[in-house]
Amino acid sequence: MTDMAYQHLTNTSNRMFVVVAGNIGSGKTTLTKKLSERLGWKPHFESVSDNPYLSDFYGDMSRWSFPLQVYFLTHRFNTHKLIESSPASSVQDRSIYEDANIFARALFEQGDLDKRDYENYRTLYESMIQYLNAPTLMIFLKRSVPKLLERIKQRGRDYEQAIPVDYLTRLNQYYDDWYGNYNLGKSLIVDTDELDFLDNEEHFDRLVRRVHDSIDQKDMFFTF
Repeated sequence: MTDMAYQHLTNTSNRMFVVVAGNIGSGKTTLTKKLSERLGWKPHFESVSDNPYLSDFYGDMSRWSFPLQVYFLTHRFNTHKLIESSPASSVQDRSIYEDANIFARALFEQGDLDKRDYENYRTLYESMIQYLNAPTLMIFLKRSVPKLLERIKQRGRDYEQAIPVDYLTRLNQYYDDWYGNYNLGKSLIVDTDELDFLDNEEHFDRLVRRVHDSIDQKDMFFTF
């Protein structure tokens, strides 16, 4: 990456709000951490270790789907508003948009979230996003289901080991739908099956260059 590109991304007068989106095990947290360290952006991670519903949810999706989705929706709305009010550039691990377009949809269509709760959830979501500005850039991480399973096994979270393959497959399909229809602002799709941005610095540098090039489209640049 050239010095000019690097300076553009790290310049404190160019406030960035970048979101890393993707399925479970796609590398969101890793990329969020690396971008924050390289570029000096403030990281905002998904609520996992302190989530009071997550382990129960994977044990009984039908029972815990609605409270879990409301918890995530509230957490990500507050995080999004916090980022908007901050003078610093930020990178967020997963977006509020994924909660509704991917996870709530999947739970409803597979019968683990009933119609009444789903419609209640969607009404709440649509009301909340009216108060949000879109991110500067949405990074979409794509990864095949076998690679997702490999990563989930490697990180060893007990409650994730029993995630059904068909659930991950359905989520991937919904992510593809969402990627194809995303129109809130700039986006970047990254296939991570053969991209090792954790241990291969050349791969990571190449990805940072793509982030810069995606943001630096003068005719589309979004500012708050």
